[in-house]
Amino acid sequence: MTIPTESIGSIPRKRELIEAIHQGLATIQLKALYQASLQETIKLLEQTGSSVLTDGEQTKSSFVTYPLEGSTILSPNGAVIPFADGHTRQLPALKSGPFRYTHYADQYLKQAQQYTRLPLKQAVISASALSLLYPTEGIEGYSREEFIGDLLNEHETEIRRCFEAGAYKVQIDFTEGRLALKLDPSGNLLQQFIDLNNQVLSRFSEAERSKLGVHVCPGGDHDSTHSADVDYKDFLPKLFELKVKNFYLQLASETNRKQVLATIQQYLKPDQVVFVGVIDVLNPEVETPSQVRDRILEAADYIPLSQLGTTDDCGFSPFCDDISTTRDTAFAKIAARIEGTKLAEAALASQQHA
Repeated sequence: MTIPTESIGSIPRKRELIEAIHQGLATIQLKALYQASLQETIKLLEQTGSSVLTDGEQTKSSFVTYPLEGSTILSPNGAVIPFADGHTRQLPALKSGPFRYTHYADQYLKQAQQYTRLPLKQAVISASALSLLYPTEGIEGYSREEFIGDLLNEHETEIRRCFEAGAYKVQIDFTEGRLALKLDPSGNLLQQFIDLNNQVLSRFSEAERSKLGVHVCPGGDHDSTHSADVDYKDFLPKLFELKVKNFYLQLASETNRKQVLATIQQYLKPDQVVFVGVIDVLNPEVETPSQVRDRILEAADYIPLSQLGTTDDCGFSPFCDDISTTRDTAFAKIAARIEGTKLAEAALASQQHA
């Protein structure tokens, strides 16, 4: 018996890299630091026993706005996202069209492929997240409908480029999903997000969608969240309408995991796989493998083993300036997930043969 296990994506950057970014180090020197950090991250991920790797998002400034780095059609005055501890993150706003990416995620995949022969999963930002860049007052000469058409085409292009470059899977980060219910408890905004993302996903074949996944969590930045107070039972029924096979769900930090698992059991479709979060990335205490094993065994009471996988609740550093978690802690937690998943496999195999 094998239970698949995968990371979400980001790993805390080395402090010297963050300092160099803030100091505005020359491009050539900064590029060398990026590559050194990427190479070390890949090596350390391999040492955890991970069979599927990510690039750790070492060369992304942000998991949200990386496609628009260097763009000249943005203003800094976009939507503000408040977190529970009082800090905020602000998105840029689009000033004019047409909307085009300046960077596609396959560039990060290709860089990581230089340093490993293991399969690599590539994270991309969702179309729904980037839809928030269009200002509510509109843009003269560039309608929202034109913007959405351009956005969907760019998002599809990015995913296809990742597949063409050899991505093992492409994971769509949809952390705004749960936030949508906080912003609009009626559910209308969430339904808009689901419909928008499905417009892109419907362009892919069933075989391609089997290699697509969606990650959701209540945000994870400086050890705080933006929507943990939104009940999963109001969110999950809509989430499983997305036309992908793989779902990566924050779970370890939930206060009532059994209730969430019961909701998953109720709405999970037969052709879908759930990677449950067994590592709380906001808690500095490193889980033991036995704790991870027990969380998996708990999930196995609700989810068929053929549809069960394990992951971390979120990335460890979605924004490059987040150093609330150390690199050592992140790698130790990943290693605990790997070992704990093996312990759960053995325990479940023993149950089957008992």
